Amino acid sequence: MKDLKISASEITFTFTRSSGPGGQNVNKVNSKAVLRWNLLLSQSISEDLRARLLLRLSAQLTQEGEIVITSDRFRDQLRNRADCIEKLTALITKASLVQKKRKKTKPTRSSIKKHQEGKRRHSEKKKNRKNYAI
Repeated sequence: MKDLKISASEITFTFTRSSGPGGQNVNKVNSKAVLRWNLLLSQSISEDLRARLLLRLSAQLTQEGEIVITSDRFRDQLRNRADCIEKLTALITKASLVQKKRKKTKPTRSSIKKHQEGKRRHSEKKKNRKNYAI
């Protein structure tokens, strides 16, 4: 995923008033960043990656196929904008990873033996309780 580059023209930012910290500035400064990226119309990604992202990010897509990410962690636009880009990068990286197929393995001979031994001990413990009943 290190070679993936999304064109800046595909990403749109809007800024709104933040509910976070900022004192009196909260009421007059638009510091909350809202990033929008249209996954369906993007020219920056391959078709197989698009299919994988659509499958894994379907819950986070709008009906138009956009991913919307917001950030109001910081008091200024630039840091919130950078935070949105980091969130998008992390989201795409996580969703694009191909999971390895699990190889079925048999339990080892010693693990089977330990399991059987534990069951035998437990059974003996239960049997010994019956002998002491009055």
